[in-house]
Amino acid sequence: MKIGEISKATGIPVETVRYYEKIGLVPEPEREASGYRHYRQSHLDRLLFIRRCRNLDMAQDEIRELIRLADQPDADCSEVDNLLARHLSHVRERLRELASLEETLQSLQTACSQGRTVSECGILGGLTAETGEKPAAQPHNHIPGTHGTR
Repeated sequence: MKIGEISKATGIPVETVRYYEKIGLVPEPEREASGYRHYRQSHLDRLLFIRRCRNLDMAQDEIRELIRLADQPDADCSEVDNLLARHLSHVRERLRELASLEETLQSLQTACSQGRTVSECGILGGLTAETGEKPAAQPHNHIPGTHGTR
């Protein structure tokens, strides 16, 4: 299978497939005499696995660890369970952060009333006013170096 075919089969853009190869999440495929990459079923399976993990908002390091663990089929699966528990904890923390963000945005929106000018806008005033609140602490990642802060 060529790169365009595997991209279409997985729904992963060609550039992303190449990137996953570059960072070692997907083994480099063999090359045909023409120089084209030739992907096998194992590549397709790995890319589908990665896509499912990314759909669960897993970071590359988490996916790499899951792949490492999957390559040890006779090992105890407690490490997989622990990784998922850490990820779930991270997701729950993000949900709390999003709920707080929602409250803040709702408060700003209630500061707006109809028929006012931009200079009287309660939303813009709320965004520019000193609130006296401390800046929110930067969220901690569940695996160091993943889910970079924005």
